[in-house]
Amino acid sequence: MEAVQKVKEQPVDSSQIVGINRQTFVQRMKAYKRQPLSLVLLILVGLSAIVTVGILLFLIGYILANGIPNIKPELFEWEYNTENVSMLPSIINTLYMTGLTLLMAVPIGVFSAIYLVEYAKRGNKLVNIVRVTTETLQGIPSIVFGLFGYLMFSLGLKWGYTLLAGAITLAIMVLPVIMRTTEEALLSVPDSYREGSFGLGAGRLRTVFCIVLPSAMPGIFSGIILAIGRIVGETAALIFTAGTVATAATGLFDSTRTLAVHMYCLLSEGLYTNQAYATAVVLLVMVLMINAFSSFVAKKFTKA
Repeated sequence: MEAVQKVKEQPVDSSQIVGINRQTFVQRMKAYKRQPLSLVLLILVGLSAIVTVGILLFLIGYILANGIPNIKPELFEWEYNTENVSMLPSIINTLYMTGLTLLMAVPIGVFSAIYLVEYAKRGNKLVNIVRVTTETLQGIPSIVFGLFGYLMFSLGLKWGYTLLAGAITLAIMVLPVIMRTTEEALLSVPDSYREGSFGLGAGRLRTVFCIVLPSAMPGIFSGIILAIGRIVGETAALIFTAGTVATAATGLFDSTRTLAVHMYCLLSEGLYTNQAYATAVVLLVMVLMINAFSSFVAKKFTKA
């Protein structure tokens, strides 16, 4: 113990650290000389990261620079008219649409993934069919979902342009994302967790909901965050199903306009470009706040 304490009390020589770093750098450079392709790939990866971050910062800066000066109090009045072009009803409708869509899509997607990973036999043909189907649905354009929702709910069930028709259409659209991310999160949980739970006498249901699901919660929340981003930014599917009425919905069968559709309508009219930029700023802030809240909840589950 005394020898260990003497070692801890000895001061750290910074020159030794610098020497180690130089030696590591020299070794890496020698390795790159032997394999020049690795150096090329490293440069390409670094440039790709810089370009991606640069484009993101440019878009955010451009939206903020053009939108913040146009944010005015009349944009947040309760009633929409052609003079104030208020976005407050659209903000409320966006929250309604997001909550209702997640209420339908999250339970179905999570429970489906639990069945595929925990209950279905490995190599089952049904599992393969479901996975191929979900991957196919992920690649379908949103306007196709909008056309389906229009034909199925608006015309077939005679709901018209309603909040419920838009929410069900979006739930079908984001269901594959939630399902696939949840499945991958469950598969990433080590089998030793399950074996330990079974060894202590816990049943499969208790193991899934008390051991596996909490461990996979960060990955599940990642899928929910992706789904929220798609819901908030969707326009094509909602124009065909939810409509473009700029009033706050009071029921499931009211026609609504979300914030993204509101911005699209302002730009398409060509008379409210400045207000559209202000709407883009609010939409960006909403997405960032929702993502930050979801990440906070995911970290809480991880610590728990």
